[in-house]
Amino acid sequence: MDKLFDHFSRACYHSPMSDPSPALFPPVPQTRTADEVVRQVELLILEGVLRDGDRLPGERELSERFAVSRPILREALKELEGRGLLVSRHGGGTYVADIIGQVFSAPVAALISRHERATADYLEYRRELEGLTAELAATRATEADKALLNRILEDMRRAHEAGGFEDEMAADLDLHNAIGEAAHNIVLLHTMRACYRLLSEGIFYHRKMIFDQPGTRERLLEQHAAIVQAILEHDPQAARAAAQSHIDFVIATNAEAEKRASRNRVSTLRLARRAETAGRATRPHLHTHTNPDGTDDHE
Repeated sequence: MDKLFDHFSRACYHSPMSDPSPALFPPVPQTRTADEVVRQVELLILEGVLRDGDRLPGERELSERFAVSRPILREALKELEGRGLLVSRHGGGTYVADIIGQVFSAPVAALISRHERATADYLEYRRELEGLTAELAATRATEADKALLNRILEDMRRAHEAGGFEDEMAADLDLHNAIGEAAHNIVLLHTMRACYRLLSEGIFYHRKMIFDQPGTRERLLEQHAAIVQAILEHDPQAARAAAQSHIDFVIATNAEAEKRASRNRVSTLRLARRAETAGRATRPHLHTHTNPDGTDDHE
């Protein structure tokens, strides 16, 4: 199933007591039709309902949903492509463009990945953003937001119990994105997504190195549960404190992981050096004897 419909189900989840879910691509008014299609798709991208890489329905289905003719739909899609929001793949459909892109150019990303100062600054920056995001989510989260948070947290617990490291890391990132969505601040949403892209690409530190620390996975699961619980209880102060405490733990664990990696590197080098030295010591030595005529004999 296309990623689009997964995001649609998440965005439009509703409880039995809520109003029916809104249509993802509702019919547009009969005036300014192409402009209205453009506006609706732009809003879906801006509000984070459609994400980069999502595939739009086929032309026939999409024109039926919008209740517009195909020529009008094509005009709207062409305009969205011209604005850099959509990309067409020959024979492969229309997709949401990578509008987040790279926060840093490749040379800058490589540069900051080599210096600890950048990692410390990134985590300091993220600590404040995470706190604000959780605080707003606790104030603004809808029933659909809370249902999604609960669902992702359960996914994380299942992955944890099954020992699925990759699935647990994926749920971790998904949860943070969902908290960003629950904050209902468009600028913050896209800022956090860019921030998490750096994290997923391992620009500042490698998440696996943190997960590998003894007891870390259990602590992280507890921390994520505490953040979600504070949001569900609409307690903004507790949500901020839980989110920032989580980042404080990540900072401390990352520092310890780096120390451990450094110790392992040094001890491995020492061991290799000793093995090399021992190998030289066991080799037979050649003794040289100088003859009266000045020539050498080797024994």
